[in-house]
Amino acid sequence: MPATHALHLAAEIGGPPHYDASHYTGLARLAERGALDFVTLGDSFARPGLDALAVLSRVAPATRRIGLVPTVTTTHTEPFHVSSAVATLDWVSRGRAGWSAEVSTTETEARLFGRRPAAPAAELWREAGDTAEAGARLWDSWEDDAEIRDVSTGRFIDRDKLHYVDFEGATFSVRGPAIVPRPPQGHPVTVIDGTGGPGQETAARHADVVLVRATTPEQAAGIGADVRRRAAAYGRDPADLRVLVALTVDLGDAETGSEPGQEDGPRLAAGGSYYRGGPVDLAELITRWHRTGAADGFHLTPITPARDLERIVNGTVALLQHRSLFRTFYPGGTLREHLGLARPANRYAPAEERA
Repeated sequence: MPATHALHLAAEIGGPPHYDASHYTGLARLAERGALDFVTLGDSFARPGLDALAVLSRVAPATRRIGLVPTVTTTHTEPFHVSSAVATLDWVSRGRAGWSAEVSTTETEARLFGRRPAAPAAELWREAGDTAEAGARLWDSWEDDAEIRDVSTGRFIDRDKLHYVDFEGATFSVRGPAIVPRPPQGHPVTVIDGTGGPGQETAARHADVVLVRATTPEQAAGIGADVRRRAAAYGRDPADLRVLVALTVDLGDAETGSEPGQEDGPRLAAGGSYYRGGPVDLAELITRWHRTGAADGFHLTPITPARDLERIVNGTVALLQHRSLFRTFYPGGTLREHLGLARPANRYAPAEERA
């Protein structure tokens, strides 16, 4: 079945730790020149390096349109602080923020904090879902026009437009309201890996963008259809999800082209979600998978960001743009607009204002 959605492209800009903000700013600007939907910056308690959310808050004023999506680990962190930090990124980027939810499962990481032992992944992903739900409620706890800023009366906030969220999760409770006004996007974009395992249910219930790993277009389409079916079971509109194939790419090799008798173009290396070859072959692979309706787009993780991202933007993306398969400019200003996602209504606002 041919794709009906616009092609969406995103890229990871992490890799070996760097301690110079200009490194990440340069990569984000490069991705922005290619009109990519967003960049991600991976993070983990298991390795040294800068905090991804803080780094992208520094990158935000140095970029104009590219979406910024740091990994945020919900284990060992306070949900209220997660909500506030992501909302702050949305404000400083003027509506270009997202967050990629992740969990921490090892005892070594748990000992870094000393607050609780390691827990099973299924339990931690349920907690991540609770964090996503609490965050969405906190983002709604300020109505859009809650700020009055009336100097003559000295009133800054209309207290009738602030709301207690009174959220009770399995491992925490949050009363609210937030300390940060409602973000420009309403809800910053939530990204979750939904390939399988305990994270899949959390992705189906809470994610705006679901990352999947697949070896064939048919497998990708099957995983995407399953995630959308699960989302519908939670009362969500499956059309509100964007499914991106997560692909690690190594563009250090020459183009290979199709083998004799092979009509479907370049293949993934070693039968996995890993591509090795040249930027033209990568464009062929993306074109073929997207045209079959396998997914809404791709999230590309370069093996060597400084080298491969340049080849993605100036090679792969340029070719896709030449073929009119990918946009050449940003039609909007927010990450939700890039992805074709509506700004969510505020659950606490009067019904007539939500309509």
